[in-house]
Parts: sequence; C-alpha cells; structure tokens
Amino acid sequence: MSQQTQQPPLLMARGLRKTFGSVVALDSVDLDVGEDEIVGLVGDNGAGKSTLIKILSGNFAPDRGELEFEGKRVRFGGPADARRAGIETVYQDLSLCPNLDSTANFFIGRELYRTILGFKVLRLGEMERQAHHIVDVMGINIPSIHEKVEYLSGGQRQAMSLARFLEWGRRLILLDEPTAALGVRETSEALDLIGRMHHEKHVSMVLISHNLQHVFRLADRIIVLRHGRIAGTRKTAETTPDEIVGLITGASLMTARPSVTS
Repeated sequence: MSQQTQQPPLLMARGLRKTFGSVVALDSVDLDVGEDEIVGLVGDNGAGKSTLIKILSGNFAPDRGELEFEGKRVRFGGPADARRAGIETVYQDLSLCPNLDSTANFFIGRELYRTILGFKVLRLGEMERQAHHIVDVMGINIPSIHEKVEYLSGGQRQAMSLARFLEWGRRLILLDEPTAALGVRETSEALDLIGRMHHEKHVSMVLISHNLQHVFRLADRIIVLRHGRIAGTRKTAETTPDEIVGLITGASLMTARPSVTS
C-alpha cells in the first residue's frame, strides 16, 4: 500500500445525489481519492456503489453535487469525457469482444491509423508490437495475441481486460467487482496484477468488491456505503473486517467512531 502525504486529492466529490424515480440511490455522498491511493468501496447490494462508480466514470450525471478532478471542477457528458480526463473503468462483464483477437481488444476505440492517399489504414504492425509489449510487461499467459478472446480461459480474459485498462488508465482506474467471475487461482493472479500495476504506474484506483479479504489486501482506505450514504471511512491499517462488516450492516452505527477523511 502507498504512503499517503498531505496534498490535494486527485478526485473530490461533494454532495452527490442520484435518484431513479422515487428511489434515492445516492444521498449527499462525499468522496476523496488521493494521488497514488487505492480506495476500497464496500457495501451491501443496493447500497449505491455501482451508481457512484457510474457517476465517476461519466455514465450517469448526478442530480446534484460537484466533481473535481486534478483540482478542476468537471462535469462528464459521457464515458468518453472521463476517459479523456484519464479515468478508466473495469466492469465485471469485462467489456471484451469475443470474436476479436487480443490486439484488437487492446485497441478498441484507440486504433492506430496512418493516411495513405487520403485513406485511413490501420497500423496493424505497430498495434501488434504494442500488444506484445503489454502482454510481456504484465506477465499475461496467453497462447498468442492473435488468438480470439472467445477461446481464452476466464482468467486469461480477465487478465486481458485488466491489462487494457491498466495500460490506458493514466490517472484513475475504477474497478467494479473485477474478480467476480473468477476461480481462486485466477482471482489471486488478477489481484497480483492490480497490485503490481498500481506499484509500477502509481495510478490511483477505486475498488468495489464484496470480498473484504481482497479489499484489505489492496486498499489504503475503505469507504462504506449504506442506503446511499457514507456510513464510515477507515484507514485499512487501523480497522478490522469485523468493524467494516458492522458498518455495512449498520450494527456498529450507534458506537462507530468518527470517520477519517485522509
């Protein structure tokens, strides 16, 4: 885990509110993510975790509240705006195209072109070279970058998905249940990859997971959402799984100590 210093947060959200009809998904949510920090975001089903991630990634606009990123107020009109700012999102459905090979999946939406006689032509050789480099650097075990994704194992697909977003995420990566569909060995490999890339690239992350063991393994701080509100924020080194479970269920709300903010 990274050592935190006193500096302005990379991402700051204040007073976020989001409703869907009569359902209040988020209510007055404040969130900070520091430079080179991994924040674990936990809560029961329906607590508002995915809604919050979708606001941060530009998929939803908040009904109320403000976002600041790198010290500037931002309002994302869609996921493309968030990506341009340097925010990438990894969802549990992997967002891969199974009928394409690994190279094509790495460069979806970021294809490299050159112009010949006024026509745009894929720089396939350069894309393959970069894909080889990504696979080698991240230690991904796949038969070939030319293999269609549909023929890869679940662990190989998740590694490919993580590698793509870890490669392109310049400032902040949002991980929404990144190991949900994986076995024990594949999950461990995915967590190792996340931790290694965080250490090497110093990119900040927000990790959603129902598995507290994974959160405690990776996160510097843990934020608990309950019924669309922040139930508590704890430094990982200063809390326990039992305390976090108590905040998730509400069992410790009557005795919980004040939340930390950094």
